[in-house]
Amino acid sequence: MPEEKSPFVLVDSDGVSAGYYTLSAYRNQLAELPAALARKLPRYRLPPATLLGRLAISNALRGQNLGRFLLMDALHRSWRNTSEVASVGVVVEALNEAARSFYLHHEFVQFPDHANKLFLAMATIEKAFRAS
Repeated sequence: MPEEKSPFVLVDSDGVSAGYYTLSAYRNQLAELPAALARKLPRYRLPPATLLGRLAISNALRGQNLGRFLLMDALHRSWRNTSEVASVGVVVEALNEAARSFYLHHEFVQFPDHANKLFLAMATIEKAFRAS
């Protein structure tokens, strides 16, 4: 299990935590990924990835697109850091159906044998940020 580092925290104008997420190094079994995706990745048995952990928004602030904001911040940080630390993509383990739907909406793909474990390739993330 990867060790999670200090969270990235979104604070409102009153200094109250509005949401947070964590990023940490992670390794996948290449065979766990969807076959079409695995074919596009380097042939490492355990390709390095970034684990997005514990993305959460305060209940009082739900419905304001803060989850999307934090996700985009996490993806941008993950992509930016690939110049120093290798990562083929971002992995997340959704806690429930609502979280899984959120990540699927943002183009993550499910691991074949783990419905709540999802992946977004770094090439997809890079394309999104280079285009904007």
